[in-house]
Amino acid sequence: MRKGIGREVRRWQYPYPTLNPCSHYDSVVPEAFELTRIPLLLVAVYCTHALAQNQTPAPIDAEGRMKWFVRSSVGPASLAGGVISAGWGTMLNSPREYGPHWDGFGKRYGMRLTGVVTGNAMEASLGAVWGEDPRYPRAAGQPFAARVRQIVRMTFLARSADGGTMPAYARYAAIAGNNFVSNTWRVSSEANTQHALTRSGWGFLGRMASNAFREFWPSVRGAIGRKHPRP
Repeated sequence: MRKGIGREVRRWQYPYPTLNPCSHYDSVVPEAFELTRIPLLLVAVYCTHALAQNQTPAPIDAEGRMKWFVRSSVGPASLAGGVISAGWGTMLNSPREYGPHWDGFGKRYGMRLTGVVTGNAMEASLGAVWGEDPRYPRAAGQPFAARVRQIVRMTFLARSADGGTMPAYARYAAIAGNNFVSNTWRVSSEANTQHALTRSGWGFLGRMASNAFREFWPSVRGAIGRKHPRP
């Protein structure tokens, strides 16, 4: 090509020869084509990030089960739930044996905590036998209705060792088991089958509320952080 005629054209080769259908010879393209590589690169990075976000988490190990047990038993959400539960029972004076005062509040709080710890220990240990993962998998980035379905669905299901879902057998046994076992140390007015079944129903509702907190709180916290950035 003679100098001074037209714009200079550069010789360009496809950066991945094995994927280039024209890899056996060079392609001469306009210089402007080089600019298209930038948005293509951005698209590739975005798609890679999206795929990474949707990858199935690694199966839970013994350390992960212990962390889940501690967080679910004495984490902020669990302790706050205990305050609400004990406060409600104290306001209604139920059971009456504890009384409507601070002493009764403490007894109700302690009783709930022993049940939560017992149930979580049963779920974590039993689930380890057949690979049931007690952790809640968020549906971040999905439509609101899909996230609500995930909350309800994962109240009764759990992730399996192969990354799929399965009935949460360990959770069923833990919620029902701890409520019947706790009859041995509860006051007589609520140490019976009827109350144990009622507490089991509340146990599943409590798990659903816990799932909702884990699903939406990170999004709420992120929105607050963006609205009120730190100085």
